[in-house]
Amino acid sequence: MPAPTDPNRVIVFDTTLRDGEQSPGCSMNQGEKLELAHALAALGVDVIEAGFPIASPGDFESVQAIARQVHGPVICGLARCNPADIDRAADAVADAARPRVHVFLATSSIHREFKLKMSRDEVVRRAVEGVKRARDRVEDVEFSPEDAARTELDFLAEVVEKAVEAGATTLNIPDTVGYAVPSHYAGIIRHLKQHVRGIDRCVLSVHCHDDLGLAVANSLAALTEGARQVECTVNGIGERAGNTSLEEVVMALHTRRDFYGLSTGIDTRHLYPVSRKLSNVTGMQVQRNKAIVGQNAFAHEAGIHQDGMLKERSTYEIMRPEDVGIPATELVLGKHSGRHALKQRVAALGYHLTDDQLNRLFDEFKRLADRKKEIYDADLEALAENQLQAGTGSVWALEGFTSTAGTGSQTSAAVALRHQDGSVRRDAAVGNGPIDALFKAINRVTGAQVKVVDYRVRSVTQDMDALGEAQVEVEHAGRRSRARAVSVDVVEASALAYLEVVNRVASRQLRDRLKPTDNVPTEVVPGA
Repeated sequence: MPAPTDPNRVIVFDTTLRDGEQSPGCSMNQGEKLELAHALAALGVDVIEAGFPIASPGDFESVQAIARQVHGPVICGLARCNPADIDRAADAVADAARPRVHVFLATSSIHREFKLKMSRDEVVRRAVEGVKRARDRVEDVEFSPEDAARTELDFLAEVVEKAVEAGATTLNIPDTVGYAVPSHYAGIIRHLKQHVRGIDRCVLSVHCHDDLGLAVANSLAALTEGARQVECTVNGIGERAGNTSLEEVVMALHTRRDFYGLSTGIDTRHLYPVSRKLSNVTGMQVQRNKAIVGQNAFAHEAGIHQDGMLKERSTYEIMRPEDVGIPATELVLGKHSGRHALKQRVAALGYHLTDDQLNRLFDEFKRLADRKKEIYDADLEALAENQLQAGTGSVWALEGFTSTAGTGSQTSAAVALRHQDGSVRRDAAVGNGPIDALFKAINRVTGAQVKVVDYRVRSVTQDMDALGEAQVEVEHAGRRSRARAVSVDVVEASALAYLEVVNRVASRQLRDRLKPTDNVPTEVVPGA
C-alpha cells in the first residue's frame, strides 16, 4: 500500500494469523481464522498478514478465503525468496481487493553461515530475484531482511537498497530473535534512513519479538526515527516470548499523542473484544496483569488508590476502560428469546456465523437456557466460539457418555461415539478419576494414540450454574494440537474438547498423507 498522506499516520500491520499462529498451541482452523480476520477488519487494522500459504494446503485455503471475504485491510501472504513460495502466496491473495506479498530472506552473518550457507552476494541476488518475482504478480511488495537487528549495518543497507531498486514498496526491519534494545534498534532505523538511496519511496516497517520484554519499547523507538508501519499481534502472541502487542503499542500512541505526535486508524473500543476472541479461539488466556486488556488493568485494591479514584478517576487511571472496549457483563437473553434476537445479539458481539452455524447455536442456546436461569454475553461468546471451532466433516461425534466416581470406589466411564459413516460405537474404561477414564474410553473407540500435555477447566461466567470451559492440549508425532469446549457439565465439556482434538489430529494425518511434496523448499519457516 502507498504511504499514508498524513506523515504522522502509523500503519498497523497485524500478523496474529501468521506469526501469532506459530506460537505453540495457537493453531487455528479456517473458520476461526476467518472470524478473527473479520474482527481485525472491524478493529481497523491496515494490513492483515493472513498466513504462510506454502506451509500447507489448509493455510493456503485460509489465506484465500480471507482474501475473498474480508474487505477493507490489505491482505498479505508471506513467502520465502524462492519462486514456489512467491507464486503460492500471490495465488492465495489474488482475489483480495488490495493484495500484498511479503518476501523475506535472512541476512545476519549467523543465518548466512549456519542456516542459508550463502555468501553476501548470493543473499543480495536471491533478495532481488524474490522482490522482482513478487512485483511481477502484485504491485504491493514488502521485503524483510530476517534477523536484521543482528546484521552488519553496511550489508543491511546494501540489501535494503537493492530491494528498493527491485520494486519493494515496504521495507520491514525485523528484530527476529528479540535481541535489540530501544537505542540500538532506533539507531538501525536512523542509519538506514541516512544511507539507503530511495528509502523515502517506501514505507519503513518494524517487526519486533519480545524475548527481552522490549518489543513494544523497540517498536516505539523506531517510530520516533521515522518508521511508519508497526507489525504486531493481538495479545502479543507469537513464537517464543511473542511479538509486539498490538493493543499496547496502539494505546501508547493514543494515550501519549502529546509525546509521539502519531496516530493510527484503530478503533480502540474493539481492543478488548478482539483480545477475548483470540483467547477463546487459541486457549491462550491473558495474564491478569496484562497491560490494556488484563483483568487487573483497571482494578484498584489499595485504599489510597481507591480514595483517589473516588475523588477523580484520572488520579490513578491514564485510560478509561470504555476506551478499550471493556464492558460490564449484561444479562441479554432468556429461554423465551427467539432466533432473530439471538442472531442480532451474536452479530453485535462481533461474530460472523453461517446459517447452519446459527441454527446449531440456537439449539445449543435453548438447551443452555433450560439449564441456566441467566444467559450472559460471555455465555453467548462461548457458544459462538464452539460453533467456529467445530470441524466440518469430523470423523467422530459424541452421542452420549456416563461416568462414575466416588471415595473408595473404582472410577469408570463409558462413551457412545457416532462415526462419520453413521454407525455408533461404544466402549468403556477405568481410570484415575472420571476425566482420565473418559479419555481412555474415547481412545478405545477411536484408536487415538495421543498424549495429553495440558488440561484445564475454568468458569466462563460467575454464577454457580455457569458454563464450564475445558481446554485440552495433546501431542502426537511431535506436534501439538489444542481444542476447547463448553457445557454446564465440565465432564461433558472435557469429553467434547478431547474428541475435537482427536478429530483434529485425524484430519491432520489425512492432510499430511495427501499433501504434495513437489517443489516445496526445505528451508525452515521463521518468525521474520
